[in-house]
Amino acid sequence: MMMNKPVNKIEKLIEGLCPQGVEFRALGEVCEFINGKGHEKKIDKNGKYIVVNSKFVSTEGKVKKYSVEQISPIFKDDILMVMSDLPNGKALAKCFHVDHNDKYTLNQRICALTAKDNDNLNAKYLFYILSRNRQLLRYDNGVDQTNLRKNDILKIQIPIPPLTIQKEIVKILDNFTQLEAELEAELEARKKQYEHYREGLLSFGDDVEFRALGEVADYSRTRISATELNDEKYVGVDNLLQNKQGKTVSNCVPITGNLTRYENGDILIGNIRPYLKKIWFATNVGGTNGDVLVVQINQNIKNDLGSKYLYHLLASDNFFSYNMQFAKGAKMPRGDKSAIMKFQIPIPPLSKQKEIVAILDKFDALVNDISIGLPAEIAARKKQYEYYRNQLLSFKAKGTTDGHR
Repeated sequence: MMMNKPVNKIEKLIEGLCPQGVEFRALGEVCEFINGKGHEKKIDKNGKYIVVNSKFVSTEGKVKKYSVEQISPIFKDDILMVMSDLPNGKALAKCFHVDHNDKYTLNQRICALTAKDNDNLNAKYLFYILSRNRQLLRYDNGVDQTNLRKNDILKIQIPIPPLTIQKEIVKILDNFTQLEAELEAELEARKKQYEHYREGLLSFGDDVEFRALGEVADYSRTRISATELNDEKYVGVDNLLQNKQGKTVSNCVPITGNLTRYENGDILIGNIRPYLKKIWFATNVGGTNGDVLVVQINQNIKNDLGSKYLYHLLASDNFFSYNMQFAKGAKMPRGDKSAIMKFQIPIPPLSKQKEIVAILDKFDALVNDISIGLPAEIAARKKQYEYYRNQLLSFKAKGTTDGHR
């Protein structure tokens, strides 16, 4: 597909239908606003209604909670928006397009926007124009939690081209979204295949020695001053990526105090729910906080146990299930450090460990490395989608000579 083909098609429609520019109106003029309500007392895994909260929206519907009561009803073609997020978060102003009646209930700090006139404003077009809208993201100062107010949302200006143009834009962006969804589904299937293969490679019989983790490794007790750290050397539990995919650079580094030091080759494990499935094989020296466990192989066992092999063992679903079994606490369970150290580690010959690591590293790269394979293609599609979205939703306002978004 030529890079500018969809944009050119829209430009021709604009030239024919609104050559003098597009009308911009405040969102409050064209949409009704409803705020969600708390659902804490009605949450039940057997409930009928999906609770639309920030986690549901940010994961595009993958993470769900259910309510036995529809406390705040929402309807087909409503656009739901996250109003509150952490500094530099990815959920603020992210939107969800409601696809069915009598299916969802709206949680607090999420709002519903309903078009007042469906004959002039396409709901899916409204979804694309509002989701992560830059006029709303500017309220995020990168330091404090952002809480959008009703007036903040309703005063933003949105372009309203003729309905024919809106529908064509939706068609183009839907195609990109569908392609990305298909790639994501294929990648998810490969990840499951990888996990199955990993479990097989890491399963051993009685012919291999098993030792408790505490016999071959320990937790780091070395301290490091926060003044020695930068955004790459500090790792908080929020910087560890889900599903063992590594880490991101920190955007909030402690200024003072002492933290746990980690070394190159150490294994960092998230130790508080919902971060218990986060794990990273350290590639530098740095520091972390009390929500992250730093596991180090004992010096006297290094000739018999490879650190990358141990990482793959602790990144397995087998260890995760074990960790969850002994996690303590009601609201925010923590891993039981003493129980973790009793986890049984199979120790085949070092040559076998290296063979397993080589195979699993290749699999890991195929499903997680954004520079190759499906992850690279998905990343490219996301960039392409953002390019087209920005181009397609940029319009010249009536009475001006410049584009406006």
